[in-house]
Parts: sequence; structure tokens; C-alpha cells
Amino acid sequence: MPVELNHTIVPARDPQASAQFLADILGLSVDPPVAHFTPVTLANQVSLDYDQLDDFEPHHYAFIVSEQEFDAALARIQHGGITHYGDPACQEIGQIYRSKHTMGRRGAYFRDPDGHLMEILTPGGAGS
Repeated sequence: MPVELNHTIVPARDPQASAQFLADILGLSVDPPVAHFTPVTLANQVSLDYDQLDDFEPHHYAFIVSEQEFDAALARIQHGGITHYGDPACQEIGQIYRSKHTMGRRGAYFRDPDGHLMEILTPGGAGS
């Protein structure tokens, strides 16, 4: 059997609110609680299991989405007044990036309510 990622724990001050925030941006649903976790399951069946924690370092999570999903997610980000960036250092405010190395891959970064750096990106063309 090939090795696959099954889930990851995402620390959050308010797991339900943070899970709902991400689910709303990505056009997903928050799953029913599993023990004390609030999961959001992605299309490849990997779940982000939000868990309550008061003190943690922000993490980075990147999500590959189709071109249409990217446009829809970016529209939800903009409509929600969420600042997005064209770079991981969060200096290019209100921009998206287009990668020359992956033949047109587009992406954008934004912060969730707990400061985690979220990234949406398209698959790009050949060579990506």
C-alpha cells in the first residue's frame, strides 16, 4: 500500500469557528465532531482535524484547487473582506501569484482566524 496522509491536527483557539472559516472559503462542509476534533475533509479524504489549543505557532497549509474553484474561493475571500497576498511573506497585499516555473499556476495566501497561513493554488500546466 502506498503511503498517504490521512489527517493532520490544526491547533485553534476556537476549532468550530476556524474550521467553518476554512470550509466556507473552500466551499466545503465541516464534518461532525470526532471526539474533541472538528474535522474538515478534503476531496482526497485527508482531514484537517481542528483541536482547541490556546498557545501555538502558526502553520502553513496549501490546497490545490481547480481554476474554477480558485476563482470562487478568491471571490469569497474578497467578498468577506479577508486580506490576501501574492507571496508567503504577506507583502504583496491584494495580489495573486502566477508561477512561470509551472506554466501558469495561480495562487494566493491568506490568514485564518488563528494566524495560520493558508494558500490556494491551481495545478498549473505541464511540468508542475
